[in-house]
Amino acid sequence: MKVTRRDFIKVTGLGAATIALSQLGIDLGPAKAYAKELKIKGAKETISICPFCSVCCHYIAHTRDGKVVSTEGDPGYPVSEGALCAKGATMNSMINSHHRIVKPMYRAPYSDHWEIKSWDWMLNQVARRIKETRDKNFKTTNESGQVVNRVENIFHLGSSQMSNEELALWHQALRAMGVVWMDHQARI
Repeated sequence: MKVTRRDFIKVTGLGAATIALSQLGIDLGPAKAYAKELKIKGAKETISICPFCSVCCHYIAHTRDGKVVSTEGDPGYPVSEGALCAKGATMNSMINSHHRIVKPMYRAPYSDHWEIKSWDWMLNQVARRIKETRDKNFKTTNESGQVVNRVENIFHLGSSQMSNEELALWHQALRAMGVVWMDHQARI
């Protein structure tokens, strides 16, 4: 496509006129607010927590017919006051992504493909493997003969999405199993 000097001057003049007219006080805010209201009209608001870091910002998910149609920061959350970081702002596209895995996937040893499994099957596998590892590697005494009752072959990395109460219960459960190696994601 060849652009002549005359076409270039027309486009430049049109752009300058558009910029000048935009400064005349035309406020598009109400139109934008109305457009957003149409998008979420009739949607149910649910407050949820952003999973990306230990700040745990709240966001409001607008759902209609079981599908998230919009997400926005929660202005009532005192830490972020409704602001979301770049990752939190993409929550809607993350939730509705066709790449998102929503069922447990299992790949057998030496297999080249993933299989969809039920939650019951997956949780039973995890529990069985933890118990087998604990039973196989549990130490009742150390090299000096002192009673230690611990397992050193299991490590736990905590989640920043847990409340203090949940972490306290999880910590007690790990200690009851004899796990001594544990850390927390928020500390790293």
